[in-house]
Amino acid sequence: MVTILAFLFVLSVLVFVHEFGHYWVAIKAGVKVESFSIGFGPEIVGWNDKSGTRWKISALPLGGYVKMYGDMNPASAGIRDDLPVKDQQYAFHHKGLLARAAIVFAGPFANFIFAIVIFTVLFAAVGQQRALPVVGTVTENSAAAAAGLLPEDRIVAVDGEQVEWFDELATQIRQKPGQVVDLTVQRDGTTIDVTVTPQSVTEGEGPNAPAYGRLGVSAGKFVSHRDGIFDAVGHGVSTTFGIVTQTFSAIGEMIAGERDSSELGGPIRIAQMSGQVAEGGIAPLLSFMGYLSVSLGLINLMPVPLLDGGHLVFYLIEALRGKPMSAKAQEYGFRLGAGLVFSLIIFATWNDLSHLGVWNFFKGLAGG
Repeated sequence: MVTILAFLFVLSVLVFVHEFGHYWVAIKAGVKVESFSIGFGPEIVGWNDKSGTRWKISALPLGGYVKMYGDMNPASAGIRDDLPVKDQQYAFHHKGLLARAAIVFAGPFANFIFAIVIFTVLFAAVGQQRALPVVGTVTENSAAAAAGLLPEDRIVAVDGEQVEWFDELATQIRQKPGQVVDLTVQRDGTTIDVTVTPQSVTEGEGPNAPAYGRLGVSAGKFVSHRDGIFDAVGHGVSTTFGIVTQTFSAIGEMIAGERDSSELGGPIRIAQMSGQVAEGGIAPLLSFMGYLSVSLGLINLMPVPLLDGGHLVFYLIEALRGKPMSAKAQEYGFRLGAGLVFSLIIFATWNDLSHLGVWNFFKGLAGG
């Protein structure tokens, strides 16, 4: 039950944020919004606001939509041709190119902003466990072992440059593969100088593969650290940007065959993880929502018809051509996009079931 409730909470909040981005910019652009739905299918509960928008919760909680005046369907994949001339000014498809592009982009953008807000709150109010530059364990036959570093040594400077955190130490060492490095170390109340040559480790394959330095120590002391509000905002932005770059890197590795595509998860795995992190408390759940919010924004920016990114591609073509693509071309594009999206969902769900061992279970039944 906790898993189901956590999943519904996480997904509903993220969908609401995404769709509210579309809604807010549409209203500001003078577009009439007919309905705002969390979920698809039959309506469970709903109400009308004073502007006539129908706000509702629908039966299938795997997404949502904002249906704008003049749309033939919630995906904005068609234009009604029976609108009265006097009301066309309120229709999405009768707005200018920039207004339509802004409305479409606002959904993913809202997800990115939401993630930044979540991470900012976590860094400022909750804080995080951060490692001090104190040696925990020394790897056998490592550069640190050869230099005589010991557990509980505190490294306070690298080549005369002060380090306050373990990640700063790691960054400095990574930049110096195979180079002689002078460390300033505090040991048993005294300060000593230690000379070490970080091991050069090749990242990837091939003659041009980059190398980084490895010291061979683990962090041995952690403290709870809260950022000031300005640092928290910066940290929130950098964390969100880091998730974006890591996601693109992972996708590239999957395409290149360097990473197993079975890592791609779908709604079942999201539900499973939602329940697991919810058991850890509100902070882990919020952090998980931040990561998912970025992922949702990125997925919707994929240049696939039916998704926001596909609409933006159509608008780019319209800007280059000076006129919209034909209705038939857009229709075929949306059909193709729907096929790709559903194929991705099926593939991700297959991975989820494999991850849970469902297929092995059925094979066992068949074999027994």
